[in-house]
Order: sequence, then C-alpha cells, then structure tokens
Amino acid sequence: MADDKIEDFHNYEDFLQDLKERIRTAQVRAALAVNRELVMLYWQIGCDILSRQQQQGWGAKIIEKLSKDLQQEFPDIKGFSSRNLKYMRTFAEAYPDEQIVQQAVAQIPWGHNVRILDKVKSTQERLWYIQSTFEYGWSRNVLEHQIESDLYHRQGKATTNFDRALPQSQSDLANQLLKDPYSFDFLCLSEDVKEQDLERSLIEHIRKFLLELGLGFAFLGSQYPIEVSNKEYRLDLLFYHVKLHCYVVIELKAVEFEPEFSGKMNFYVAVVDSLLRSPQDEPTIGIILCKSKEKTIVEFALQGMQTPIGVSTYQMPKHLQDNLPTIEQLEAELETIIDNASESDISLNSKLSDRN
Repeated sequence: MADDKIEDFHNYEDFLQDLKERIRTAQVRAALAVNRELVMLYWQIGCDILSRQQQQGWGAKIIEKLSKDLQQEFPDIKGFSSRNLKYMRTFAEAYPDEQIVQQAVAQIPWGHNVRILDKVKSTQERLWYIQSTFEYGWSRNVLEHQIESDLYHRQGKATTNFDRALPQSQSDLANQLLKDPYSFDFLCLSEDVKEQDLERSLIEHIRKFLLELGLGFAFLGSQYPIEVSNKEYRLDLLFYHVKLHCYVVIELKAVEFEPEFSGKMNFYVAVVDSLLRSPQDEPTIGIILCKSKEKTIVEFALQGMQTPIGVSTYQMPKHLQDNLPTIEQLEAELETIIDNASESDISLNSKLSDRN
C-alpha cells in the first residue's frame, strides 16, 4: 500500500490549527493554575507567620530562621528568602479576606503583587491595579509605569458630554477609557512645545503613545486627509477603537482650551461619520488634548452638542522642565564665561610681555 500523501488528509490544516489552539489554551490554563496555587500558598504562609507572631509572641528573627530551614529542606525551590517571607506576611496583612485573594489577587503573578504592595497603599487602589493587570495582561514593567504615572487617579477624569451624546453602555466605557491628564513623560520636549513638534514626537513614539492611550486604540494615521466640497482638511490623529467599535479623532492643542476648539471638533467628527463610518460602527468620538483647560469653560462649550466630545490635558516630563536652566542662570553662566575669558587674556598678555 502506498504511503499516504498530505493531500489525502481532508481538512488536515484546519484540524492541526484547532489542536494548536487547544494546546495553547491548555498551557495558559495550566500556567494560571500553577500561579494561583503559588500565590495562595504564599498567602497561607504569610497568615501563619502573622498568627504565630501575634498569638505566640514570635519576634522578627523567626523569619530568618524559617527562611534558612525552608531553603535547606527545599534547595531547588526559589521563593523562601527572608525578604520574600516578609512579603508573604505583608501580603497576608494587606488582604485578610481569603475570598478576595482567590477571586482577584491570585489571578496575577506574585512579582506583580509584590510591586503593587510596594508602591500602592490603598486597598481599593491595589485591587484596581490587580484587576487592570489581569484584564489587559500588563507586564511587570508596564504595571510599574502605570502606577508611577498615577493611572488610577487619571482614569475617567476627562470632561465630556458622553452621558447625553452616547447610549449608556457606550458612554460608560468611553468615559472610563479617557484620562486627564495624559502623561507624555516619554517625550524629550519642553512645556512650550509647538503643536506640530508635539504631533511629530508622538508619532515617533507611537508604541508608547498607544500604551498611554490604553488598550484598544488602533492607529490609522496622522494629518489624515478628509475632503468636503472640494476642500481638504486634515485630522491631527485618527484612531479606531476595537472595544468601542468606533473611530476616534484626536486634536492636539499646545495652548489652553478655547470654546472654538469644540466647534471645529464637531465638524471633524461629523465628516468622519459621513465619510468613514460604516453601519456596523458606533458614533465617532472626538478627543481634544490641550495644554490646560478650565472645566467650566469646557462644560459650557460642550453644552447642547450632540456630538460625543471629550477634553483632556497632557503633561510633559517634569524632570526635563526642572533641568532646563532659567534665563537668569543662563545670563550668570554667560557672565562667568566672559569673565574667565577676560582673565585668561590678561594672563596670556602678561606672559607674552615677560618673554619680550
């Protein structure tokens, strides 16, 4: 009997692809199960240490002894250093409710939990970062960046008219996704940057910009052309949001918000809805990013508008601004250079006179 040829196996590629997906899913589930068991073990160890210290009066030295004995018994298992045992105790102290640990905290890796313990003090805020890490799959570095940029307090803080311009399910999600302010600390620009320079730098750092915008934004282009009555207009930035299922127009303003900005955005959103939006898409959203804004002025500017528009601010890197010398410092430095140069000329002339 002749050997079977690959062509003889009907739908083999589909069968193989299905198996690959099932294996990958099983691998992920196994990894999650192992992580959950590990985190629960660490929480239980932390609870036991706390209990014995409180009930039996064990001091801090018990951590060192316990670490030494556990490492001797399990030399191939990492995680029993005195430092990590102290984290286990702090972990158990921070989350006394086992149900919360099982349902939320144990869903993310131990290393992520340690970073949250170190950097976040509020239980509510900790649980928010835990849920966000699980939902968006943040790496440890991304999690640290989000904490350091104070994402918890910036999320959902933009001034918008979404509540009346969008259906409730859409407006709730859209409001949660917008931040105020947006952190542009990945840019090497000063506070008085021009709009075209800001836009160019954001495009050059598009991956970091997308990370700051949040999960779901797909970049479609900058200076995106749209034509109305044979006249061309250009959108600063155009995105599509895969969760909101809508186009998102972003306009950059390197100045404080002015009421006329909302009128221009209203025009842009209406044109995108007319030219680009399909029947399956939700209404287009406009976001105006300004250097600063007065909330009352924004609210009046958006009042009565049925086009969904949000207004947020952005922050440039503080460390760069702090390191820039002031005019007075530059003048003082220049005077010092001139004085030193004059003294050098005098000294050189004196030496030449002595030689002559």
